[in-house]
Formats: sequence, structure tokens, C-alpha cells
Amino acid sequence: MPDTLLNLISELEFRLTGSSPSPRLTEPLARHIPEASTYVLMLFDGLGTHQLSHPNARTLAQAERGPIQAMFPTTTTVNLSTLVTGLTPKNHGVIGHHMFVPELQKVVNVLKWILPGGGEVDFDPTNFLPPDNLWERLRRAGIEPITVQPGPFERSPLSRMLYRGCRMEPVWNEQETIAATKELAQKPSRLIFTYLPHVDIAAHISGQNSREYADALGTAARVWDSVCNALGEHAAAVGTADHGHLDYESNAKVLIPKRADCQFYGDSRSLYVRTQDPTLGPRLEKELPATWHGAAEIEAWLGEGTAHPNLGPRLPSGVLMADDGVLLIPSNMDKRLIGYHGGLDPRETLIPMLVSQ
Repeated sequence: MPDTLLNLISELEFRLTGSSPSPRLTEPLARHIPEASTYVLMLFDGLGTHQLSHPNARTLAQAERGPIQAMFPTTTTVNLSTLVTGLTPKNHGVIGHHMFVPELQKVVNVLKWILPGGGEVDFDPTNFLPPDNLWERLRRAGIEPITVQPGPFERSPLSRMLYRGCRMEPVWNEQETIAATKELAQKPSRLIFTYLPHVDIAAHISGQNSREYADALGTAARVWDSVCNALGEHAAAVGTADHGHLDYESNAKVLIPKRADCQFYGDSRSLYVRTQDPTLGPRLEKELPATWHGAAEIEAWLGEGTAHPNLGPRLPSGVLMADDGVLLIPSNMDKRLIGYHGGLDPRETLIPMLVSQ
């Protein structure tokens, strides 16, 4: 099995505390990470390994020590939940960008904690992830966890879900991100998690051939270089991502109307279907450019270990995995974007592991 984002965060936790709930990196990847008392973990949202070939990502490519795999589904909420818990999606129970929340009996956009159509959700997600998360374990071991995040995220529902027990440092631009991360890394016995959304935003809105995307990669490279060049002997920086990106033309988008016999949600590359009709999935497979997989197959893709207590009710009836080069877009998903992710294409699943020199 290839190493994953889960193994990377488990490796860092083990280095800092001497234990971790999930398996660590295998050799030779583990050897590339130096021993340190403080680690800076930078996550470049939306930066797949294949995207390092861009000229503006040259210094990031030079720091890559090997690809690792993002967790399925290849979307931000799922992979950040793995990072902040050190658990597989099967364990932590966050299984999609849009997912069915049995406590509410509704499909919820868990990135923003709103309904897919934009309505508010009366629910506090602070304890949605399992107790004893990464931050809580680090604190118990005498390691201070700090996250450097864009200022608008500071009090968001997603931040309440992800950063329970973690000190948050809000930043408002590239210079503040660099300055805060460098300053925080001066002390020992810390894990600093710096999150950079620039590449993901530009890839979604403008695509990988755009000036905006090139500028976003330039920002990512400057932050990485500036922080790495300022680290003391006690600290090391590791970089990674949560998924890669693919561009799609308008003619690749298959629009799916509402149906009375099911709900469509999840992602456009891996479209969840909730239905009471056991024959619907195979019938949809014949109608659409996609392959049907049942709930048991989805659970297998979500990783190993003990299932979250609510995993069963959260699982859909099945998933329509879009064919290569195709998006499946129901009426509650955004068809205006250029960049998408969420499936099992290697360009979506392979993410880099970067290590400071």
C-alpha cells in the first residue's frame, strides 16, 4: 500500500510524542524527515503532485521527497479531518464535501456547514469529530499545537470542527502568513500547521492555464522558501496537500436533474446517491458516463480500522464514479468552475511530500 496523508501526520505525531494512533510512513519516505522538536506543517490546498511541473512551482518541486496519497474522497473536508485526527475517514466519519448527517436527517455542505442550496444549519460542529484529536493528544504530551489560518476562517463552523484544542493565529495576507509562521517556529516543542488556500481557489475559479493560478503557485513557493530559510536547528518544515486538481471544459459537464426517487450529493467526480430503490444505481450506471459502486465498496475506500459509530447511517446507498474526463453535476452543485476534484484519478489522489533542506 502506498503511503498516505494519514501516515505523514502519524509520522510527525510520533516524532513529537513517541506514539500515534495510526501507522507511520514507511521507508524510504520516513528517512527524509529530520528529527526536530518543532515541526512546521504547511498544507497547500489543491496542489497535486502533477502540478509541480509548473514553472512557478520549481522550488516546491525541488523540495519534494516523494508522492503520497490523499484519502478518499479527495476533497478538503475529508483530508483535513484525517490530518487533525490522525484517523482514516472510516474512523473519523467525515466522508464527503456534501454528506448526509443523520443527526439532522439532511445533506450538509460540511465545508461551510450550510445546506447544499445555501440554507443555514442549526448545528454546532465543535464535537462532530471524535474526541481526543491530534491537538488534544499533542497538548497532553507537552507539545503546543498552533494553526496559522486566513483571518476569515477564525470563527467559521469548519474551524470549530477542525481546531478544537488548537491555538489559532489569524493572518490576512502572504506577508503575515510568512511572519507568523517564522515567529511561531522559533520556540521548541510545537507543531505549527499553516494552511494556504491560494492554489485551490485559483484552480477552481480560473483553471491551471490562468495567470491567477500561476500567481497562486508563486505565493505558495514564496511562503515555503521564506519559512524554510528562517528555521533554526531545532525546527523542520514539511509540506503537503489535500488533493490535486483537474480542469474541465463546459462540454465535459453532465447536468443531472432532480429526481423524486433519490438524492444526489458528494462531489462531481464521486457522486453519492441516497435511495430506497436497490435497482436505481445499476440503472443510473447505464444512463450516465459513470460506474456504480455500492456502500460496501465505499467503506473499503475510506480506510481501515474501527468504523465511526455513525458511519453506517452516513454512508450513501452507493456512488457514481464519473468516467475519465467527465463531471456529474446535479442541480445543487456549482457548474461554473473550471477546476474540480474528488475522484480516484492519480492526478487527484497523488499529493507531494515536501521537506525543508
